[in-house]
Amino acid sequence: MDLGLKGKVAAVTGGSVGIGLAIAHGLAAEGVHLALCARNAERVAQVAQAISAEYGVRAIAVPTDVISCDDIRQYVDAIAGEFGGVDILINNAGTGSEETILDAPDERWQYYWDLHVMAAVRLSRALAPLMRERGGGAILNNASICATQPLGYEPIYNVTKAALVMFSKCLANELIPFNIRVNTINPGLVMTPDWQKTAKLLTAGKDTTWEAYLDQIAKDNAPIGRFASPEEIANLAVFLCSPRASYCVGSTYYIDGGWLKVIT
Repeated sequence: MDLGLKGKVAAVTGGSVGIGLAIAHGLAAEGVHLALCARNAERVAQVAQAISAEYGVRAIAVPTDVISCDDIRQYVDAIAGEFGGVDILINNAGTGSEETILDAPDERWQYYWDLHVMAAVRLSRALAPLMRERGGGAILNNASICATQPLGYEPIYNVTKAALVMFSKCLANELIPFNIRVNTINPGLVMTPDWQKTAKLLTAGKDTTWEAYLDQIAKDNAPIGRFASPEEIANLAVFLCSPRASYCVGSTYYIDGGWLKVIT
């Protein structure tokens, strides 16, 4: 299926690893030019170069910490300078947390609020006018199943991802008159380097392997019985950013292997 994305420009945060990297590859395969950002300058530069060589698209790398207003400003300036505008924004940068509400200090709450919510606010506010100048566009926010079905060990992650979902809905209502569609994806278990790193730490010196540990998590939680690959998440993300999803506005799409235990 031709998704009608060839020649478009996409900004992808956290685009050098995991879901963000898979989305970047998925968009590039459709002929989309990319502005990738991530904190690790060397890694994001290597990713941009490899994607450009593989798919024949223009891909730039901008070292960016999305909790920094100055870094976001530099990222937006780089996009405008290289491409003159943007058609797609993927707010993907984020990570899990681990704490209790009673023990977590204000600084920890603020960090995740800036990472999961304010980064999306600031980038949307900066790039939506550029989309409007080009006749419209799409914004996709990567939240989590935890926005609805919280995990007990990461309350800050749960709360900030839930806030991201509500932000997406409000933004969708505000931007749809300008032909800018905003949606959210709520992934469940996804085999990312973060999950693998955690599993290796938890199984170090024990009789079980990290692979077996993750396999048991999947069997205990997801009816499908396995983790998703980042590419499976990216397939939905790319579609939602395309003209083929033209009637998809202000919605949240679960992609969780059946993990969600309620109807929503």
